[in-house]
Amino acid sequence: MIERIEHQSTKILATVGPASSSYETLLELVKAGVDVFRLNFSHGTHQDHEEVMNRITYINEKYNLHIGILADLQGPKLRVGEIENNGIELKKGQTIKFTNELCVGTKEKVYMSYKKFASDVKVGEKVLIDDGKLMLEVLETNKKDLVKLKVLFGGILSSRKGVNLPNTKISLPSLTEKDEKDLEYILTQPSVNWIALSFVRSAKDMKDLAKRVKAKNHPAKLMAKIEKPEAIEKLDKIIKASNAIMVARGDLGIEVPIEKLPLLQKMIIKKCIQRARPVVVATHMLDSMITAPIPTRAEITDVANAVLDGADAVMLSGETSVGQHPVKVVEAMNNIIEEAEKEYVLFPRPTPSKKSRTFLSDAVCFNAAKVAEDIKAKAIMGMTSSGYTAFKVSSYRPKCKIYIFSDQDSMLATLNLVWGVQGFYYDKFTTTDETIDDVTSILVQNEHLKTGDIIVNTGSMPLNKRHRTNMLKVSVVE
Repeated sequence: MIERIEHQSTKILATVGPASSSYETLLELVKAGVDVFRLNFSHGTHQDHEEVMNRITYINEKYNLHIGILADLQGPKLRVGEIENNGIELKKGQTIKFTNELCVGTKEKVYMSYKKFASDVKVGEKVLIDDGKLMLEVLETNKKDLVKLKVLFGGILSSRKGVNLPNTKISLPSLTEKDEKDLEYILTQPSVNWIALSFVRSAKDMKDLAKRVKAKNHPAKLMAKIEKPEAIEKLDKIIKASNAIMVARGDLGIEVPIEKLPLLQKMIIKKCIQRARPVVVATHMLDSMITAPIPTRAEITDVANAVLDGADAVMLSGETSVGQHPVKVVEAMNNIIEEAEKEYVLFPRPTPSKKSRTFLSDAVCFNAAKVAEDIKAKAIMGMTSSGYTAFKVSSYRPKCKIYIFSDQDSMLATLNLVWGVQGFYYDKFTTTDETIDDVTSILVQNEHLKTGDIIVNTGSMPLNKRHRTNMLKVSVVE
């Protein structure tokens, strides 16, 4: 067994990079509390990612764990090209041209990677560069390959900086050529549990991705990253078409007025909980710890607020991928989560919709959470192959542990992202009573339960038919 911190309800998603890709560091991060590792396909080669996946798989097998893997597609990230001397100063009021023709950028002209930039932008629209540090305005466009802009807020423009177009309806597909190649590779990797799509603008983006994944018969669940104003406008449909949502605050905070970000985060989390979709809060959570050994007071408050908002998981990006203290960052985040969860209460709890085709099962899961609270149960236990029971019970945020059993290792790793869920492998499904006795014994042997503990069991009867959840049983550990 591995010495791992006590399991918290809110999960930790950590990005792997040069600072954390070694086997030794990955293992230390798991010990510190990482539940899912994120592989950012904006960086690194397929071979780099495969080596990391193999190490995570080895850790899971050696220590009987279910650490998840999320593959994050880059999406249509817009960038300027190379800049002379890796930096030019843009002064307020000056004009500059963006071109589709490859060139080294100067104060007069800069290469823009987005081929349809000139045809998509309109006069008066804003162009933000380097996370909004520089702001330009479109003066004119030839609708073909050249755009003239005026500098509103200047600064140093260096090579390969990202570009955001908050006012522009871009015509790029959500899956770029690079994404298609990355996806083709990802779908050959059975250890990938989640696939995240960047810059989602509509439910169609997620449905198209789902078709590609289904065609390859891959079990990965799909996560939509909310980073565009269009995604906010179509949020309900995107949530419905996705298995999970990420509040990607980096680009979202540039694309929408930044003061709207806190309430947007709360609104997205609330909608996801109502729909039983796991939701991740990401970007700049403990950003100062890329270099500093301790977080700022504001960052501590930010992480705690994400927990109190009800997020399933909080994510680390540069802090663990390129930071100086990856393990310390996870330890700090885990401590913040532990403290915040002492006060976390979901109120009001979402109620099952009578219009839902799964209403009967939803009602059983809802009442499992309610009964568990009323009788002060130690845990809710369930069996799943699709993950449905785990997603649904978790969405009601019960005040007790959620122990889920499945005969699919990949599903258990997938559920490691879901609030409050702790998964166990089990493949001896016989009669309902025998199975409940069996899994209870497993939890007692692993010191998760003890004699006298009250537990709430959910399941389907008859068990061997593997239908949707239709049973609730209260029992006492003997």
